[in-house]
Amino acid sequence: MLSDKDLAQLSKRGITPAEMNQQVDFFKSGFPWMNLEKSASIGNGIFQFSTEQLHEFIARFDQQKSALSILKMVPASGAATRMFKSLFEFLSTGEENKECTKFFDELDHFAFYPELKELLESNDDSAEILKKLLGSAGMNYGQKPKGLLSFHSYTDGARTPLEEHIVEAAAYASNGQKARLHFTVSPEHRSGFEDLVKNLVPKWEAKTGIQFEITFSEQKPATDTIAVNPDNTLFREADGSLLFRPAGHGALLENLNDLKADVIFIKNIDNVVPDALKQPTIEYKKALGGLLLWILEGIEHLNQQLQENPSEATINEALQEMATYLGFVPAADFAALPQTEKVVKIREVLARPTRVCGVVKNTGEPGGGPFWCQDAKGNFTLQLVESAQIDMKNEDQKAKFHQASHFNPVDLVCATRGLNLLNYRDMNTGFITDKTKDGKELKAMELPGLWNGAMSDWNTLFVEVPLETFNPVKTVTDLVRPAHQNG
Repeated sequence: MLSDKDLAQLSKRGITPAEMNQQVDFFKSGFPWMNLEKSASIGNGIFQFSTEQLHEFIARFDQQKSALSILKMVPASGAATRMFKSLFEFLSTGEENKECTKFFDELDHFAFYPELKELLESNDDSAEILKKLLGSAGMNYGQKPKGLLSFHSYTDGARTPLEEHIVEAAAYASNGQKARLHFTVSPEHRSGFEDLVKNLVPKWEAKTGIQFEITFSEQKPATDTIAVNPDNTLFREADGSLLFRPAGHGALLENLNDLKADVIFIKNIDNVVPDALKQPTIEYKKALGGLLLWILEGIEHLNQQLQENPSEATINEALQEMATYLGFVPAADFAALPQTEKVVKIREVLARPTRVCGVVKNTGEPGGGPFWCQDAKGNFTLQLVESAQIDMKNEDQKAKFHQASHFNPVDLVCATRGLNLLNYRDMNTGFITDKTKDGKELKAMELPGLWNGAMSDWNTLFVEVPLETFNPVKTVTDLVRPAHQNG
């Protein structure tokens, strides 16, 4: 039973009692497992550019971009605390670990070292060095977001991921005159991003001749999810109030839904490289954009063919195109439908949001991959699936998951076409995790992941991109890999 205080708390967040009750029901029933049919592969869900095709789609994008509204969205919320996990462990235990040893061995190779060096005394030991890097009395890297850390060294100073994304955007997320970027940030870090942008934009507008329009948004309180006790009763704080928690990157679907553009690139904040290594990323981003534009033209062509009493041959052609380029194969009972109903269903698919997703060859990185999946209606669709969505006790499903030849690096180009994206997600693809608060156990819920269940009902095509375009920084020592060393 909700009290007046509970109802007021819900109202303030913009969450209805019905929405909260649905979340509680999910805690009680759990989420159904994804049903993998098979992993996507080259020629069957994954497109592979020939050299000629790569240049053809780059040219297509460059030819059409001046007439397009283009935007680059970068999820950049959260502190970089996990990036420094091993260093925090050393501070806590006093025991040096493998990564910590590597950190000190390579200390002068980090882009942030010149700034850190200014704070150091000659007699500082390892613990003191880390306190000055991570602590609030020093550089505060333990609490800053990744986007504001010094990643790469240049002759004129260090660059943050925020600056690298601005430089990238001028090269591919621009119509030749303007580059629009949108960063999703945490409220406590927003001013830091805004201040840095004010300093950077004049510099890069002068260097590139491109006008930058950079905006920010925060995860909406209405996307937070309720926490429950292990017995699925509502978890309450010491003052009796309900506990809500951020619902993972799937909550950012609301932010994406607010953005208006013909073409939207999505890329994580930490996947950037120095200028000398940017060319493959620029080329493949443009090629993905060109392929998306070509697919949209194909959708328009199919729609025109289906307008007036199409033949069976036209319908079959549409089905083949949908299977090859839109990642959709209808359920077996589709064949028995009257022709008019077939056309209606095909047009419904053609009207969906569309995405082209770069995928890299699987090198054992943890995370999701591209699969053909069967939905509750019997349709087969292309999906990005995480291991947490799979019943690993089912040997068949486990085997199919581990057969994935490619990995999801979060490299998307989207056409949302003014649609309400909330209508194209599968709410049955959320996650339930075990957490603690003030020493008490609780269960938390994540919404369907932004590029997973949040885009479940999107037209999807996967494209193999080079591994060299995927260089995330998950731990601090990743910054001394060759991909992040500038010269």
